Order: sequence, then structure tokens, then C-alpha cells
Amino acid sequence: MDTEFKFTDIGDDARRQYIDAQSVFTALEEARKKGAQYRGGMIWKKTEKTDYLLRTQTDNSQKSLGPRSPETEEIYHKFTTTKATIESRIKELQETLERHKRMNRALFVGRAPQILVNILDVFARVGIAEHFRVIGTNALYAYESAAGIRILRTDALATQDVDLLWNTRKRLKFITQMNNINSSMIGLLQKVDKTFEIRDDQKFTAVNSSGFEVDIIRRDASKGDPHPLRLTDAAEDEFYAVQINESGKLIDSHKFTSIIVSASGSMARIHTISPIEFVKLKKMLSEKSNRNILKKPKDALQAKIVNQLISEYLPHLLPKKNISKGQGR
Repeated sequence: MDTEFKFTDIGDDARRQYIDAQSVFTALEEARKKGAQYRGGMIWKKTEKTDYLLRTQTDNSQKSLGPRSPETEEIYHKFTTTKATIESRIKELQETLERHKRMNRALFVGRAPQILVNILDVFARVGIAEHFRVIGTNALYAYESAAGIRILRTDALATQDVDLLWNTRKRLKFITQMNNINSSMIGLLQKVDKTFEIRDDQKFTAVNSSGFEVDIIRRDASKGDPHPLRLTDAAEDEFYAVQINESGKLIDSHKFTSIIVSASGSMARIHTISPIEFVKLKKMLSEKSNRNILKKPKDALQAKIVNQLISEYLPHLLPKKNISKGQGR
């Protein structure tokens, strides 16, 4: 019989606070998504004959929308009015979320690592969050948040790294987005912590001055899929994603998303694999003959904990059993 693990409920006050903060967080996400469509601006450029309406972008590029006319004046008015409305809403939601951050901290709503929350927040702000899934130990914080509980076995949560699974199928879109923000992947991490550097012996790993590591993982290269694969060409020293055998299946598996909260009250959306896929992966790794012998016990422990967590708190994720006609009567 498998060992039963104990979980602790976060409590009614913390749960209500999390729900309220989550509502504001998702509203801010939506507002920022709309705001992204209005980056840059519109200006009138005077010429000898007439004025021309120009759409400007954050990279200083410009596009003419035509000479001044009732139609272009309406375009200009609608754009500037909508942009101002969205910017005002974003500012108000940010201020409200700051108040919720303090309440999150006071009520001990979350305990996700601050550096993980900061990394995910940066990814979301620049629009590349969709390209990565957090796999490994840090996925447990997503499952905790969704269930409204704490895993009491803290040894199951102990880690000094985060594994980011990169979806290479959308590589061209990713590169375009990175070019638009004029940044490398290591450059983004250095916005979180300026001490992050790519390891000389592992180009898929960046480590900071505290020893925290970020690994970029990809599926096995298939036909027409280049390898080794550098994430961007925006920096002299940049990540190369490492191939992991199981990654292809994880990319194809159901995505699981949750909003995690750090001990300081900060919030971020985390994209990971479903708890069911996590259990399968960790069980498989714990039984794999070539798996690091020091990691196998933790793999087995995490598989058992998450399996019980699903059964007790997330049973709706379990596949529905087919019931033959006439059964149960």
C-alpha cells in the first residue's frame, strides 16, 4: 500500500484573498493584451500639400495611413482615445493589484520562489510566455495553487533550478517576437537578475550568483529541425536548447495553467503540464535504468504526492470512466 501524504489547507481567508486577487490579475492580463495592440502611436506629418497620418511602432518604424481626411481623422481620434482608456485601466488595475499583493503577503497566500515568479512575469510582459512550459519540481506550485493546499513534504519541493520546455514548432514566431523587443533570452533573465550568465560547459543553462539555474529544454530534433539550436542571435553568448527524449510527448500533452503567488505576494501565471502527465513522467523517470540514482527517490516521491493530490483535490482532471448501459441500476 502506497504511503499517504498529508496536505494542509490554506484556509478560508487566504482562499478568498486568492480568488479576489486572481480576478484582478486576470483583468490586468486582459488589459495588457489589448494594450499590446496599441503600442507605439499615431502622428500627423506635415508636407507642402497636406498632412499625412503615420502609425509609429516601438522600433521607430512608421507606416503611412493616408492623407488627412475625415476617415483618417476618425482613425486618429479612435486610436488615441482607445489607447488612453486602456492605459488608464492598466494603471488602475496595477494599483489595485499592489494592494492585493500586500494582502497576499499578510495572509500567507503563496510560497512560490520569488525568482520563478519574476521570470514568468517578465516572459508575460514581453509576450513570450506561450512558448515555454515549466516542467519539473516547480510545477508543484501550480498544482498547489489550483488545489488551494500546501504540500507538507518540503523535500519534494526543494530545488535550485527551473526547467523551461521550449516549443520549437513555433520557433519562427518566437524569433520574431524576440526581434521586436530587441533582446536575447539571456538578456531577459538579466532583467530579473543581472548576475545570470550562460555556463561555459552547458550552453543550455544559465546560473546566477546564488547558484539558481535556468535550463532550456527542447524536443528531439526531427526532419528539418535544426540542431544544435540557438534561441536567438541577439547576444554573443546565448542559450542553446538541449534535447530531452521525453520532451516531444510533453509538448503534445495537455497544458495546465495556474496563477502562483510568492511569499512576498507577487503573482504570475505559470504554464506547465497536467498533473496526470507529471505523475506519468516522474514515475517513468524513477524507474529508468540510466536515471541519476540520486534523483530517482525524489521522482518517485513527487509522483506519489501529485497522484494523491489529484485524487483528493483535483478529481475532475481524471479521465471519465465509461459506464456500460444497464450498469449501476
